[in-house]
Amino acid sequence: MTTGQHPTAPPRDDSSDEERLPTLAEQMADQLGGWRGLVESSVPVVVFVAANIVTDLRPAIIASVGVALLIAALRLVQRRPVRHAVNGLFGVGIGAAIAWRTGDEKTFYLPGILYGIAYGLVLLGSAVIRQPLVGWIWSVLAAGGKSEWRRDPRLVRTFTWLTALWGVVWLAKVGVQAALYLADMDTALGIARLALGYPPYALLLLITVWVVRRVTREPAATPATPATPNA
Repeated sequence: MTTGQHPTAPPRDDSSDEERLPTLAEQMADQLGGWRGLVESSVPVVVFVAANIVTDLRPAIIASVGVALLIAALRLVQRRPVRHAVNGLFGVGIGAAIAWRTGDEKTFYLPGILYGIAYGLVLLGSAVIRQPLVGWIWSVLAAGGKSEWRRDPRLVRTFTWLTALWGVVWLAKVGVQAALYLADMDTALGIARLALGYPPYALLLLITVWVVRRVTREPAATPATPATPNA
């Protein structure tokens, strides 16, 4: 070592900091809204099911919409994110309007069933044409809008089968609700709406985050280059 020179630390690689993915817990919390988001999004439906059993359709509608409005207002007062509350209010509001107009309590759940069918078909369709929707959503939510995964065959394959998985599960759970809807099993339909809501979504999200993070951490295989003979 030359005297008078201080050893210098190797240059810091900031790329890992810039490209650091949110942790699995952070991504789960963001998408589900934490435990509070889970509870708040479920409360209006629970109120509707319970009030409809105890009273009648219209009081149940008023109670569920009132609770949804109260939750959204409380979040605004506390200056907390209202995305999940607004989504819940939107879904409850459409179902409530249809049920109020038709006078049929099961139609409260009709928008969710139709939305689920459409979403499942779009997911499967995007997988078939090799434009997996889960990949594009990942780009927006976890990759800062970057779409480098389109140039990585491993990630394209991964997002394609994950998208197909989401589509199949989504159509399966909506199929159960549709069967109950057609059988006029209104109370069972409300229970199924709750049971088949966040639990499958949380499981699919957990699988997606875990698989994608594992694939992105594995180095891509590079073809071996023949050794160059010494001159």
